[in-house]
Amino acid sequence: MKRSQINREIKRLEALASAHGFELPPFCGWTPEEWLTKGHEYDEIRDCMLGWDVTDYGRGDFDRIGFTLITIRNGNAKLPQYKKPYAEKLLMLKEGQYSPMHFHWNKMEDIINRGGGTALIRVYNSLPDEGFADTDVTVIIDGRSFTVPAGTQVELKPGESINIYQRLYHDFQVKPGTGDILLGEVSMCNDDACDNRFNPPMGRFPAIDEDEPPYRLLCNEYPSAE
Repeated sequence: MKRSQINREIKRLEALASAHGFELPPFCGWTPEEWLTKGHEYDEIRDCMLGWDVTDYGRGDFDRIGFTLITIRNGNAKLPQYKKPYAEKLLMLKEGQYSPMHFHWNKMEDIINRGGGTALIRVYNSLPDEGFADTDVTVIIDGRSFTVPAGTQVELKPGESINIYQRLYHDFQVKPGTGDILLGEVSMCNDDACDNRFNPPMGRFPAIDEDEPPYRLLCNEYPSAE
């Protein structure tokens, strides 16, 4: 991805969050220069990869396949000083954009439509070999449990939430004509390095073409503390 595109999408999510009255934590507003002044008291942000994340999944076609998100809070199972067993994210999915099919081996999460358009979430059970099952899927939306055929796109309107349990395949799209979506995620600890099973396989963090200076640093770009 080009840095100019990453900068543009971060500003777009900032505007979307503001439009829906969602205040971002202070570290989301730090410039790259400000990050150089941050000491070890901010190591939790570095070690738990809090902050900005923009991905095209290595496909080079962000407006069609991609996601912009912020990890607001998270633990780290590999570092016992961070005891949080939970995480929270804020995500933006643009109309016409797709976030690919995947499941999590360990993480259970609730996805919440915080405002904007209607989310479409396609669901499949997974087989022991991690293929797609053709069995009916149990869906839990705001405390209501029901079943749908494999491959159904479940609608999530503003204010609604869906429970995504372990090994449940899911993807994300926007219902055409409804506009960009501000999504929330409340989950168990998040580990993007080891707990995403994409089908088909794909990358997670993009290579960046530095065509302009960064507006904000991404969560995998923070300088170490002095």
